[in-house]
Amino acid sequence: MNKTVRFLSIAAVAAFASLGAHADEADASQFATQFETQRTRAEVRAEAVVEAKTHSMEPAGSRVATYQSTADRAAVRAQAAEAVRTGQISHGEIGNAM
Repeated sequence: MNKTVRFLSIAAVAAFASLGAHADEADASQFATQFETQRTRAEVRAEAVVEAKTHSMEPAGSRVATYQSTADRAAVRAQAAEAVRTGQISHGEIGNAM
């Protein structure tokens, strides 16, 4: 039994020590991809500027049609005041309980 315990303890210490041998940098630099390119930084920036001007990130059909009102501001306010006086619309936090 003494031999078995000693053997298992040595195996555990060896396994623990081998884990430290496989350690690497904390930033995982071994997985960094290396690129070799023939284009200059200026060429890439020029392409990005053209793409930004021609490519829209806005989904198709997302623009709302604009409406040009012909109503007078004072007339609309007068109609709203009249509707409040006659009880057609509510006013305040509670309003009319119909």
